[in-house]
Amino acid sequence: MGFTIGGIRGTDKPRTGSRRRGRTSDCIAVAEYTGLWGWAAVPGARALDGRCSCGAADCTAPGAHPLEFAPEVPAGATLDEVTEAWAQLPGAAVLLPVGRAFDVIEVAEAAGRRALVRLERMGLPLGPVAATPQGRAHFFVAPGAAAELPQLLYRMGWDDAGIDLHGLGPGTHITAPPSDRGGLGPVRWLRPPDLDSATHPPQARLLLGTLAYVAHRSPA
Repeated sequence: MGFTIGGIRGTDKPRTGSRRRGRTSDCIAVAEYTGLWGWAAVPGARALDGRCSCGAADCTAPGAHPLEFAPEVPAGATLDEVTEAWAQLPGAAVLLPVGRAFDVIEVAEAAGRRALVRLERMGLPLGPVAATPQGRAHFFVAPGAAAELPQLLYRMGWDDAGIDLHGLGPGTHITAPPSDRGGLGPVRWLRPPDLDSATHPPQARLLLGTLAYVAHRSPA
């Protein structure tokens, strides 16, 4: 039996026909993602004391995965549409599907912050950058980066360096601000999205050299 978060148990399914609830910060954030940036959003599980709101005792990613029964909120959804959808799952985390409008390059947050300063000083194009409470930084880049990453690293001579740098692509989801991830704290923006960076994230090859260099020189 699942525990209760925001009025919904992990074993409950969305309540059809429920009265619209007030517009929360989550609703406003999701409407910005869908309406301004053209991203889809997915209601996700939450974690409390290591247990996941999905209700599965053997959940392998407590508070860090989509709710299987929850419908995706599509890109282009309005604030009214988002509010109606999120009212069915109060307290759900906001997750973004990777591999459509963007892929993600993930590095340690400390390395990501240093790389971000370098990249800004170099005047290179940048997409949104988020930081997780687990100490990871997510650089949004153009779709296809995760599949191309091994070859790009090979061409740059970083393929056998054992660096802490990974690509996230289709089939994965990331937790988006202002949601909590895994019961450890909220995800936050290091570089918030804007119209250009969110709708046209940069090609990974433009950032990868700097990211790989800084990740390689950063202490484990």
